[in-house]
Amino acid sequence: MKKLIVLASAVLFFACGEDQSLEIGQKTSMKVEKVFEAGTVMKGEVINAKFKVTNTGEYPLIIGEVTPSCSCTVAEEPEEPIQPGESGEIIAQVKTDNLSAKNIQKMITVMANTEPNVTVLEIRGKIR
Repeated sequence: MKKLIVLASAVLFFACGEDQSLEIGQKTSMKVEKVFEAGTVMKGEVINAKFKVTNTGEYPLIIGEVTPSCSCTVAEEPEEPIQPGESGEIIAQVKTDNLSAKNIQKMITVMANTEPNVTVLEIRGKIR
């Protein structure tokens, strides 16, 4: 029985090697430009915003949830974890056809394995 435990431990130890496997509690950091300036758009135009996200930490960056502030905005996060030193994109679209205000200010809340774990992105613009 003792030999079996030692053998299983050795297999687990060597199997983990250089693998960047994910573990609960691993925090990393990211760099992202938090404001997207859309400029002036015509009413009815769709704003396509891209936020480049770079993992500046030591562990894979996992973006768990991306939540827009209203129904006129749709956002999607990268499907796979972003490895240390690599980049990905958060893509958002704002439909302006039903907006009544002249100034656009839409927020996107990003939850990730960073410290702090919530980052707020903003899309700004004006409707002509």
